[in-house]
Amino acid sequence: MAEVILPELGEGIDKATVSYWLFEVGQPVKEGEDLVEMATDKAVFNVPSTITGILKQKVAQDGDEVKVKSVLAVIE
Repeated sequence: MAEVILPELGEGIDKATVSYWLFEVGQPVKEGEDLVEMATDKAVFNVPSTITGILKQKVAQDGDEVKVKSVLAVIE
């Protein structure tokens, strides 16, 4: 099992908002495949899956504001 973490976003940016998920819980994902779209005041970007597996849990939901280094999802 692996946690997908919101990575460092750059100097002075400590949080981002979940725009939308590209996968639903229970769907298979591949390592490196875009999993969720995130947005800050300055940019929109995708966070990829860290491993190949099944998306087991979305810790952050659409519209949630998430701090850097927080868990976004769990993949098994």
